[in-house]
Amino acid sequence: MIKTQLSPLKIASLALALLAPMVGATPVDQAAIVASENDGSQWLSHGRTYAEQRFSPLQQITEQNADQLGLAWHLDLDNHRGLEATPLFSDGVLYASLSWSRAIAIDVKTGKQLWAFDPQIDRGKARDACCDAVNRGVALWNGKVYIGTLDGRLIALDAKTGQQVWSQQTTDNSLPYTITGAPRVVKGKVIIGNGGAEYGVRGYFSAYDAESGKMEWRFYTVPGDPNQPYEHPELAEAAKTWTGDQYWKLGGGGTVWDSMAYDPQLDLLYIGTGNGSPWNRNIRSPRGGDNLYLSSILAIHPDSGRLAWHYQVTPGDSWDFTATQQLTLAELDIAGKPRKVIMQAPKNGFFYVLDRETGQLLSAEKFGKVTWAEKIDMKTGKPVEAPGVRYKDKPIVMWPSPFGAHGWHSMSFNPQTGLVYIPYQEIPGVYRNEAKDFIKRKGFNTGAGFSDATEIPREAVSGALLAWDPVKQKEVWRVPYSNYWNGGTLSTAGNLVFQGTADGNFIAYSADKGKKLWSFAAQTGIVAAPISYRFEGEQYVAVMAGWGGVAPLIGGDAANAPGVGNVSRLLVFKLGGKDSLPPLPEKAQVVTRIPKPVEASATDLAAGQQLFGSYCSVCHGVGAVSGGLIPDLRKSDEARRGLFQQIVLDGVLRPLGMPSFKDTLEPAEVEKIKQYVMSREYADYLKSQQPATAKATP
Repeated sequence: MIKTQLSPLKIASLALALLAPMVGATPVDQAAIVASENDGSQWLSHGRTYAEQRFSPLQQITEQNADQLGLAWHLDLDNHRGLEATPLFSDGVLYASLSWSRAIAIDVKTGKQLWAFDPQIDRGKARDACCDAVNRGVALWNGKVYIGTLDGRLIALDAKTGQQVWSQQTTDNSLPYTITGAPRVVKGKVIIGNGGAEYGVRGYFSAYDAESGKMEWRFYTVPGDPNQPYEHPELAEAAKTWTGDQYWKLGGGGTVWDSMAYDPQLDLLYIGTGNGSPWNRNIRSPRGGDNLYLSSILAIHPDSGRLAWHYQVTPGDSWDFTATQQLTLAELDIAGKPRKVIMQAPKNGFFYVLDRETGQLLSAEKFGKVTWAEKIDMKTGKPVEAPGVRYKDKPIVMWPSPFGAHGWHSMSFNPQTGLVYIPYQEIPGVYRNEAKDFIKRKGFNTGAGFSDATEIPREAVSGALLAWDPVKQKEVWRVPYSNYWNGGTLSTAGNLVFQGTADGNFIAYSADKGKKLWSFAAQTGIVAAPISYRFEGEQYVAVMAGWGGVAPLIGGDAANAPGVGNVSRLLVFKLGGKDSLPPLPEKAQVVTRIPKPVEASATDLAAGQQLFGSYCSVCHGVGAVSGGLIPDLRKSDEARRGLFQQIVLDGVLRPLGMPSFKDTLEPAEVEKIKQYVMSREYADYLKSQQPATAKATP
């Protein structure tokens, strides 16, 4: 007999295989996702069903008993960046993703982690991520879990063990592409897009065979080199809407980094596309043009990858007004006729209702403060823009901003109330034409003055939970918040709406009137959207809690509200739940120091500000004001400042997510950045020494 000694890793794998029949036993396929429309026990796709309504038909938890909700259990997570994922639930197991594109599976009966998968992302890749090293979720199909990674891979895992089944590199990793969005699976094809439009890439999305990982088709959202054959016929028509000879060299943009939906009856896949690259159309398309298919809703035949119809939400986008916000399918009674519609509340502040079979615009109205356009012309389907809004001759201040009137945070639609619940936010935007001095760099390439921006003061921003009637196109109720970047929403048949907030609360409201019914102190800001499922006869509500994403990184004082520190957890609630969270540790005392005046010239400080804005602000905060997740460089100690060159150029902190900029910056430029940061520290010190009356003076 030959004796074989098994390694600990092999033993662990065999143990997982023995446990496998207990985990994810029922296969998830298209029939199961469609069948779940009226059965709320499972949450099998990103928006629960292909319609992406984020509505649960469960009604054990209602407005009458919501005040009896309690924490059933919680799971502390090894996560130090933001949590944005919508968990999926199938057969007693929750599947979710963490920052750095990691995936986990949790047994809901015990609250214990079953497995974890780490794709081992090079932490230096964070340099290419506009909005933190986050991930919005996974997909399930036929015993597999699919996740897109920050470095552009699409990976299939065994749902029972977490072992990798296959991996495909979906992007050119020499270019600044990233993936943060959740895949969707339609007709056995995994649909995945990417991000990176701020850095100068060309957008596309692709379909991969769910079993083998083979790419089936790819759809480019903007035309490439006009001297080469176009990859598919739709691009020849799109090219007519672009001008100049530089757009394809600058990337073009149009990345597909979030929204997707599917209608099985019409067999149409719906995709929302992103902003231009650079943002400023005066640079990428100097003689104007709509620039298809930027900021558009596309209807795609999923078998062939060909276009059925398109509607451009923001023609010739110059403001980072993406159409990558949630696409939601519904049946509405419009003008006395039942219509199959697709709805969207994108960044630009208008709520759109379209016929999802033909793409016909049915209505569009402002759902918040909008100054860039007067209205949407129903004859042309295009916005009536305000004078000077293209900021060609002088800078402008307008609403919304690049943050959007509605960001990526999921809205929900309740077919019983007929209302859509939108995480609304009100933030001004400042734009300046940089066409004359634009230089394509290995950093933000907006061409819109973004690198010169300063922090956003708290009094200039706000948020709200907005209940919107998509038929009457008007607000029904709202709950105001002092902070923006609040979490996604879930609505249920119990006449409830759930939402987490930036200031660290998880709240239930009545869906019809917006009455606050229950609240839980989560000890951390929440940006992710909740789900609801049924297990062993009880209804649960679960949410990934952990502050992160773009707001803590770009927002200054507006992101520093009480409760927004990152304490990464999975929180699960039920009626009568008895669990509780441990007390937060006491904050370490901050030693106040008196900074010294900076001796650098005004010219060098201005250059340092511009360089900081181009390469550092995405992580360390606009105006060098950090929201807390990434070190606030104004507060660096002298030892750390003494290593500034080694950190920025040599990448000594790369394992912690701080990349090297040796291929981009010179030592003299790094010194200017350092001096600028120190000048911001000194300016803040002087401000703190002013009497209260002086501080209040404009």
